[in-house]
Amino acid sequence: MQFFSQIKEKKIKPEQLFMLSVLAVNGGNYLYNLILGRILGPAQFADAAVLITFLLVLSFAAMTFQLVTAKFSVLFENDIFQSFISKVYKNALAVGLAFGALIIIFAGALQNVFNTSSSNMFVVFGFGVPLYFLMSVNRGVFQGKKSFKNLSITYQTEMLSRLVITLGLILLFDIKSSVVIAVGILASFVFGLFPFKYKNLFPKKALVLSQTHSKDIRHFFIITAFYELTQIIINNSDILLVKHFFESYEAGLYASLALIGRIVYFIAWMFVMLLLPTVVELKKEGKKTAPILFKYVGYIAAISITIILVCLAFPETIITLLFGDSYIAMAPLLWKYAIATSMFAISNIFAYYYLSLDKYVPVVISGVFGMLQMLLVIYFHDSLEQVVYMQIVAMLLLLVIQLIYFKYDSSKSAKTLNLK
Repeated sequence: MQFFSQIKEKKIKPEQLFMLSVLAVNGGNYLYNLILGRILGPAQFADAAVLITFLLVLSFAAMTFQLVTAKFSVLFENDIFQSFISKVYKNALAVGLAFGALIIIFAGALQNVFNTSSSNMFVVFGFGVPLYFLMSVNRGVFQGKKSFKNLSITYQTEMLSRLVITLGLILLFDIKSSVVIAVGILASFVFGLFPFKYKNLFPKKALVLSQTHSKDIRHFFIITAFYELTQIIINNSDILLVKHFFESYEAGLYASLALIGRIVYFIAWMFVMLLLPTVVELKKEGKKTAPILFKYVGYIAAISITIILVCLAFPETIITLLFGDSYIAMAPLLWKYAIATSMFAISNIFAYYYLSLDKYVPVVISGVFGMLQMLLVIYFHDSLEQVVYMQIVAMLLLLVIQLIYFKYDSSKSAKTLNLK
């Protein structure tokens, strides 16, 4: 009783609640992937990994709308905000319908490129794409307004529904098919829409945004879209290229490696969600923004080092506990892959920080090294180990350049202040 009374006295802040929620969501998503890996085995899990990777690609593409919505939800109020939201929802729906149609039309071609057992899984996935874009705008409003309770709920409902529905269909009907996984993903998009607070999305008479506002929105949208494209390339191209160049068994092994190694990035994403609205608000108030950057970089660096050391010390134990003995061949590569994702996670914090400040050089830098990583894997893929090494090279260069830019920009800003 004393323990619970202490919890009531120390009220959990919304930001802390969101962080706990993100950890729970990531844990649920990991459980989802781990169970699929154990039930399906390496060869069949390779097909599932393609769908999961498509889901990640979709999340990055839709993140453009979420970040734009989040930023301008901080800056806009009242009628301007309502007009802005209506416009974003219209554009998000249009883009979602276009992307979904393309996936459905080219489902057969996607099956051939990624050597999957079925094209129907891409068709089912395509129908869910518009829903995901609408869901992302809804989340952007919650993020910008710092309504972390509602933001937590929408992530929780998406994760839980995907976990329960997918595994329920597989275990109850004993259907180990990639189409079942696609159905679970589609259903999770529907549940992820809740809570949905904006009923009058497309009013007949809406305030027309000024040219200045429209220009600012368009400019930020283009830059953010470019950056999210680099995220797609860096975060997902390796799995898709491995699926293309290697046999299904090896691709399934690599998918398990990527899933474990990327835990650093998914934890970093939690801090990015808090970083953007905070930096925009501090800039709006004329306050210093660098301390919040240092705070989150410190968190990610500490978490990264811990995960790398654990992966180095207990690789076989981790692989066996999470995926089983069938995936044990990946144990020697686990800590090396964790190094690559750790450097990417830290670089990512810098890029999102500058994106919040309307400084876009780090975004271009990420784009360059995202393409470099993909080219290195395309030309050097004699083994899975070589694929991992190519990513380490690309991400190390990316982090070094980002740090050099930060030092340059800080020196430049300090000189400007001294002149004033």
